[in-house]
Amino acid sequence: MDITVLGTGGVGRSVAGRLDDLGHHVTMATREPSVTAGRDEHAAWAAAHAGVALAPFAGSVTGADLVVNALGGDIALGVLAEVGPELVGRVLLDLSNPLDHSQGFPPRLFVKDDDSLAEQLQRAHPEALVVKTLNTMNNAVMVDPARLPEGTTVFVSGDDPGAKAAVVALLRELGHSDVIDLGGLETARGPEMFLALWIRTAVALGGSDFNIKVVRGPSLPS
Repeated sequence: MDITVLGTGGVGRSVAGRLDDLGHHVTMATREPSVTAGRDEHAAWAAAHAGVALAPFAGSVTGADLVVNALGGDIALGVLAEVGPELVGRVLLDLSNPLDHSQGFPPRLFVKDDDSLAEQLQRAHPEALVVKTLNTMNNAVMVDPARLPEGTTVFVSGDDPGAKAAVVALLRELGHSDVIDLGGLETARGPEMFLALWIRTAVALGGSDFNIKVVRGPSLPS
């Protein structure tokens, strides 16, 4: 697949690198490619992923089969406005979270309960096919769930069945075996609000190399 990853931070590099390793044609998008390319952390990563192109946001998703939103939740709407009409008809895999760091730690959620960041992205780009997933774990587990000693669970929310099917296929390619389809995009509110518990759990454990697992009773489908 041709995949564009929006964002070149730690999450973007992890996702783009893994997709490159899996044989996909990957483009990473950033505001100023020359500035990003000059950063030490990106240069070291790029040396191992020479096939991943670096492009400005505008024009970066032309020809993409799938777009990954690996941006910080606080800037996602603004950046996607730069991409704009190019998102029409494209699957937008959203793994961002609505974290507000303005009042210190722990961060608050700037949207919750009766709305979600995923729904805001969908309203801003109604002809995109937004699918929420992978936001309930750190970037290392996102791309390599086998690093944990047991299988864990990933959730998927979205309104378009075909878009969800494409995302689920990609999740399985990444190694996720337990995928729960929560339903329409409004169900993304739950996984986004889980971040409040995720952050507290990471503090309690002294690290974020973990994930949750839904253990079903005998009467529930696996």
